[in-house]
Amino acid sequence: MKIFVNGEQQRVAERCTVTQLLEALDIRVKHVAVERNREVVPRADHSDTRLAEGDELEVVTLVGGG
Repeated sequence: MKIFVNGEQQRVAERCTVTQLLEALDIRVKHVAVERNREVVPRADHSDTRLAEGDELEVVTLVGGG
């Protein structure tokens, strides 16, 4: 199915979860925020939140520095 991640179209398997999406995108950082259709998905819900056709996600990682 088609979804949008940070404005770019992506294809993912049916019933894909947020966790599976992050793994497929090779995003393995501890500090990541995910917004689905303008609502934040709590980290505790990533593995239970299934994506749907046309979902729009914003994935943001925190970068430290000085």
